[in-house]
Amino acid sequence: MKKVWCKRQWSYFLGLLGIFLQLFLIIECAATRRITKNNNQLDLQTYPPVQLLKLKNHVTVDNGLFNITFSVPGGMVTAIQYNGINMLENENKENNRGYWDIVWNKAEKPGNIYDKLEGTTFEVILSDENQVELSFTRIWKSLNASSLSMNIDKRFIILRGSSGFYSYTILERLEGWPDIDVYQGRMAFKLNENLFLYMAVSDERQRIMPTAKDREMGRELDCKEAVLLTSPSNSFLKGEVDDKYQYSLENKDNRVHGWISPNPKTGFWMITPSNEFRTGGPVKQDLTSHTGPVTLSMFFSTHYAGEILALRFRNGEPWKKVFGPVFIYLNSASSDDEDILTLWTDAKEQMLIETENWPYDFPLSEDFTGADKRGIVSGRLLVGDSYVSKRLITANSAFIGLAAPGDVGSWQIENKGYQFWTQTDTEGYFLINNIIPGNYSLYAWVPGFIGDYKYEDYINITPGSRTRLHTLVYDPPRNGPTLWEIGIPDRTAAEFFIPNPQPRLQNQLYIEHYAEKFRQYGLWDRYTEIYPNDDLVYTVGSSNYQSDWFFAHVNRYTYNDDGNKTYVPTTWQIGFDLQEVVDSSNYTLQIALASANEADLQIRINVQDTDVPHFTTGSIGKDNAIARHGIHGLYWMYSIDVPSDFLAIGKNIIFLKQSRGSSPWSEVMYDYIRLEGPDP
Repeated sequence: MKKVWCKRQWSYFLGLLGIFLQLFLIIECAATRRITKNNNQLDLQTYPPVQLLKLKNHVTVDNGLFNITFSVPGGMVTAIQYNGINMLENENKENNRGYWDIVWNKAEKPGNIYDKLEGTTFEVILSDENQVELSFTRIWKSLNASSLSMNIDKRFIILRGSSGFYSYTILERLEGWPDIDVYQGRMAFKLNENLFLYMAVSDERQRIMPTAKDREMGRELDCKEAVLLTSPSNSFLKGEVDDKYQYSLENKDNRVHGWISPNPKTGFWMITPSNEFRTGGPVKQDLTSHTGPVTLSMFFSTHYAGEILALRFRNGEPWKKVFGPVFIYLNSASSDDEDILTLWTDAKEQMLIETENWPYDFPLSEDFTGADKRGIVSGRLLVGDSYVSKRLITANSAFIGLAAPGDVGSWQIENKGYQFWTQTDTEGYFLINNIIPGNYSLYAWVPGFIGDYKYEDYINITPGSRTRLHTLVYDPPRNGPTLWEIGIPDRTAAEFFIPNPQPRLQNQLYIEHYAEKFRQYGLWDRYTEIYPNDDLVYTVGSSNYQSDWFFAHVNRYTYNDDGNKTYVPTTWQIGFDLQEVVDSSNYTLQIALASANEADLQIRINVQDTDVPHFTTGSIGKDNAIARHGIHGLYWMYSIDVPSDFLAIGKNIIFLKQSRGSSPWSEVMYDYIRLEGPDP
């Protein structure tokens, strides 16, 4: 007993030491930043000073490495000159090259309105030899009731010696303003089509891309964003599918992406140093770069979630939020012999530098919170599941974060505040730094365990505060011992069987990058082709979920008398044997869903044709994950009571019916299924 006690104390001591070391590193890092900043001031003298040139309807900023031109007072980026080229598409109108935009509608009048946030007032916030910060604002006036009821302040920062520029925007609503719904906010750049041909969003996902004209000449598929390339300028691409959603990333991975011009060898990169201003948490998915060539910074959207993630302002709710800064990085090869992929390597290195320097100390808006005004939260997370281990389990690599107060798991649909996430180390210790002051709930989920954790108390962050939570324990949903299970509880369907695409509907990138072949187009129809007559039957004990469980529970296609393709619901079966059934007891079916889109999952036990199912989710989901080539959308968790008189000794069958037909994209994706016996 003494040895066990000592081991626990030693582990606890090491954990505390780890947290102290991390705190020390933060303090050291801040000191290093001060030293580095002073050294940089000396280094900056080797670069030309930043110059601001005002014209009649434009303003240009030049730092000797590049120059950038804005419309005045609109604040549209009309030109970027770097490495001897104009990086933006000159054929586009001036307000369609580099811009911020929002998609919204009036609460009482549905119908999307597209607003490029054109400014009405221009101001030079700072202009000296080391930094220029420009502001383009638009103040909402009640007389213009048809316009977006937000105050807009778009900021751009150009620093001396920096090969790129920063941008951020402050959006604000005052109390009493009209009710609106806001669906999307982003920054977009449309690059020179003749130069930027190669796109990179990760180490594996990069390639020569089709052109916008290639798409125009192609054949639109069932998803309007997807085009079959029939006559591309590059013959290698003929017969491929191009779809911007094939290049989505989760927020946690969406730190750098962009384009390369092979001649001259030049890169244009969107770098996001922090996810704090994005909505939906670390695994929310969104667009990156895509054919155009287009590069985006997506701050919020309903993609992979549905309208539940729209910002809805009611009853005159006030609101203010800072989005960014993000860094638009420009680089070029030092010699003609240099491989163009070194530009991608360099962009990743720059991303690490920007991330290390967050939060920046140079934005001049008082709404941007500097490092000295932020707080820290630390602690340790363990898992208690006595059916797995009699001792508490280390929450290794658990996601843990702060978001607006809400219900358990509400962080994934939270959209108006800031979120701050990290992952625990191998011993379950965590440190969340650079937290903006405010009142938060602490949330977590642990790979390998179902459900969500929420800390019981609110956490109030004040400037410079350090909150230490010690040891937290998550008790995941569990009512009895595991009788059988299907899948891995990781909030995705990636471990299940994902088919190859139809040969005529493939993207070569995901043939080479096999791990993400779920991004191929048309996989929803592959279910019918693999199961042409009967639906999926899974037998516990002999079936393998990696090869025998289709990754998405979709509808079956058929043809009506007119020869038109229609879709009908499907019913899957899980067969299993029970050696005994404990009378007058309760079993539990745990079902975690990785995605749901216009679905209604009905569950029947041992009787398939009953009018009333044993359990139904009701109508759930609008994440459209399968149509947008995702392996998950929003997470859904159900603990379903199964009375013992529903079960039999020997063979049993659970019938899973996705009852919503008519659409190819009505589906659920299962994350994990487990049948638990009664508590002994």
